[in-house]
Amino acid sequence: MNLNLSQLKHDYDELGYFVLRDFFSPDEMAKLRSTILAFHEKWKADNHEFYQEVAFNSSLITGSQYLADSQRLQLFNFIASDKLMAVVNAVIPNFPAFMNTQLFFNPPNPELKDFWHRDCQYDHDVDMQKIVIHETQVVHFRVPLFDELGVELIPGTHKRWDTEEEFAVREELNGRHSNESLPNAERIPLKAGDLLVFSADMLHRGLYGLERLAWDILMFDSAGDFVDYVDDDCLPETHLLKSIDNPDIYHNILKLKAKQQQLQSDL
Repeated sequence: MNLNLSQLKHDYDELGYFVLRDFFSPDEMAKLRSTILAFHEKWKADNHEFYQEVAFNSSLITGSQYLADSQRLQLFNFIASDKLMAVVNAVIPNFPAFMNTQLFFNPPNPELKDFWHRDCQYDHDVDMQKIVIHETQVVHFRVPLFDELGVELIPGTHKRWDTEEEFAVREELNGRHSNESLPNAERIPLKAGDLLVFSADMLHRGLYGLERLAWDILMFDSAGDFVDYVDDDCLPETHLLKSIDNPDIYHNILKLKAKQQQLQSDL
């Protein structure tokens, strides 16, 4: 696949997202699907009540709790593959760092609806949200395991604040609901093998339905203040690092964590 990396960077900077169709081969998807489904079944069994009542995603898929080292190594190498890292480096040219992975699925509870949000709203009050959307943001690299309805997003909102209507819907103010339709939104249906890249802090929502099972790889610019969000268990241990073909993305976060630990010990 011939990629115009400068165009991808331009699209991301201007719109906050882009999608690459048929980016992964059927063979790559089959191997990935097998491993992710192994994680998902064990996670559901271990979190049965939570899954049935409120869950719509899980995290730490590269962690050690549910997968063997051989399976984790497969995921680490998938993330660090040359073709995916070409896209990562185009979007985040300043030493991209691996943050985590998440798995998004249809919630078993029918009362849960797809909802508009910015990821930053779960960590910051409104005044701080208005600031952080103009700073370094986390980027989602979404890999759908099956054909799905995809994601709905509002282009450009990674660089601007909500309109009055957007804010009322997102925060469910004045009788509005977070699953209502919004103007200027774009729906992006996804098929297995596609890659959707989007800013975590833009206005977006996943669309429930079909066989939705989307694996999101989260990355950030090393200049961003996100080290505290990285769980050690989702990172490769030393013996796994030696078997990763292109481990730079993991070395970057390990260096950031080591630097932070040194600063804390010096206090």
